[in-house]
Amino acid sequence: MSRPHIVGICGSLRDDSHTRKGLEHALDAAAATGGETELLDLRDWDLPVYDADAGEAGDAPTFTARVRAADAILLGTPVYHGSYATPLKNALDYCGFDEFENKTVGLLAVAGGGFPITALEHLRTVCRALNAWVIPHQAAIPRASNAFEGDADDWGFVDESVADRVAILGRRAVEYATIEPDPPCIESTENVGADD
Repeated sequence: MSRPHIVGICGSLRDDSHTRKGLEHALDAAAATGGETELLDLRDWDLPVYDADAGEAGDAPTFTARVRAADAILLGTPVYHGSYATPLKNALDYCGFDEFENKTVGLLAVAGGGFPITALEHLRTVCRALNAWVIPHQAAIPRASNAFEGDADDWGFVDESVADRVAILGRRAVEYATIEPDPPCIESTENVGADD
């Protein structure tokens, strides 16, 4: 059996992104569990604001092909105004059932304040609308400015329990990469706009 391919999509555009650090940590754990990993850093992709009349604009065809090839997907986002970030929303708008249906998805949210539950729930709703199977374990990095030590090239988590929570997400992505969800969730049956 081939190793499951785990793709992480980073919804932060900051150079010294705490979200990117968290995703890298989860992907490292996925690799240690036997997965092949890939980080799709949205800073590196030309994805214009989504327009349904120009659905293959910029790098969209290549980007969606990379997502479609994944066995499991980790979505990482900073929290803005209680929800997930615009770059991630825009990237997800280029995707649909072809990229997400019956895929395993793990969620990571990073917040300047406390536990970012609403952003995680919003992402869970989007994934369910695309009939993805969302890992029950979700990871959060609250108070992110104090969550890391070191510099951009050599960093670590201050709190090992947070590091463990994020690593578990990567491990679960490998362990559940081949799950076959059944039946379709009700949200996906109502998502007629996903095929526009």
